[in-house]
Amino acid sequence: MKLQIVELIDRHHHMTSVAEILGIKQPTVTFHMKSLEQEMQVKLFESRNGKTFLTEAGQALLHYAVKMNALAKESKRVVREYDSLYRGTLHIGASYVPATYLLPPILQTFSREFPGIRISLSVKPSPVIQDMLSRHQIDLGIVSSEPFTGQNLASESLCSDDLVLVCAAGHPLTKSESPEPEQIARTPFALHGPESSTRKVTDQWVNQHSLRLRSTVELDSLEAIKQLVLLGDHISFMSRMAAWREKEQGWLHFLPIPGLQASRYIYSVHNADRLPSVQISRFQEVLREASSLLGQNTP
Repeated sequence: MKLQIVELIDRHHHMTSVAEILGIKQPTVTFHMKSLEQEMQVKLFESRNGKTFLTEAGQALLHYAVKMNALAKESKRVVREYDSLYRGTLHIGASYVPATYLLPPILQTFSREFPGIRISLSVKPSPVIQDMLSRHQIDLGIVSSEPFTGQNLASESLCSDDLVLVCAAGHPLTKSESPEPEQIARTPFALHGPESSTRKVTDQWVNQHSLRLRSTVELDSLEAIKQLVLLGDHISFMSRMAAWREKEQGWLHFLPIPGLQASRYIYSVHNADRLPSVQISRFQEVLREASSLLGQNTP
């Protein structure tokens, strides 16, 4: 409870609010605060203008309090749910490409096998998903990313997800098996939003070749970018997985991106500090099976 008080004081700055949230009386909150300061032998709290704030030492403790409170909450949930594969909640985070083009059939398969398990899916950029895992806010992350290392994060490569140059089937660039960077720069280009990992790779590629894209449109939606490219004028860098169905239909054409050195993969990521529940382990098995089949069928 003492570490909960540290986190709640930082959030609300009023001991009355903290007491109401914890269901205890305000003098009890004060008692725990003083007791914690005695244990740590340092001042953790200070009052200013009728509000309570953390000192610098308190802020240092907050970093660990947040993690320990999250772990305590998670441990209670895991223990309650561990006795059955057929009930509980599975919190998953995924970046846009795997959330849209990989997970739907997997979620359907898992839900049919375990209808009593509630699945919550958060779709965020890859760096956000990694941060949520570090904070124990989700059980499992599925991200499309370049190879990465993260503190306390363990990753497993599921399948490749290379970036390709995408254009409409009748676009002039289809006449070239390997377009020059200058050709790409002169062609109307559809840019991904600034938070997208694909946008970061695009910006790096442009800087690497000392280019300036002469005609650009920026869109936050990958599907909107595909629709623009399908109209015939614009091109874009895009995940192979995100566009392979349109390529199969003969609507889009893939070309290699000249000089692109980065490889991308779909990763399953979890926090190495936690013990995977039976629900998570089973979901990972379904995920591996589906990813293997998708990797074989993706052009």
